[in-house]
Amino acid sequence: GEGIFEVNSENELPLVTKVYQNYPNPFNPETTIRFSLSQPGKVKIEIFNIKGEKVKTLVDQHLEAKNYAMIWNGKDENRKSVASGVYFYKFQTGKHLDTKKMLLIK
Repeated sequence: GEGIFEVNSENELPLVTKVYQNYPNPFNPETTIRFSLSQPGKVKIEIFNIKGEKVKTLVDQHLEAKNYAMIWNGKDENRKSVASGVYFYKFQTGKHLDTKKMLLIK
């Protein structure tokens, strides 16, 4: 499935805001992206292909300070499966910006 879900960690608030490396990686057909927010805010996670074209917006919403996980099912905005290759996910919240690389192998 797809969608964002909270990851319980004994109700402790995360100390840092960060995005983690996806797993599994390489992946097929889907992968999980985890991230944590030490304070509430608007979060955007977008996936880009190697050409820098946006493939999919995974998250674009205001979230509470918690640990989260997000599954990407390897499909674009039109629900079509994307090709094998390198993809990047960009995590943005407040002043925090991070980009990580992932590999889809079919």
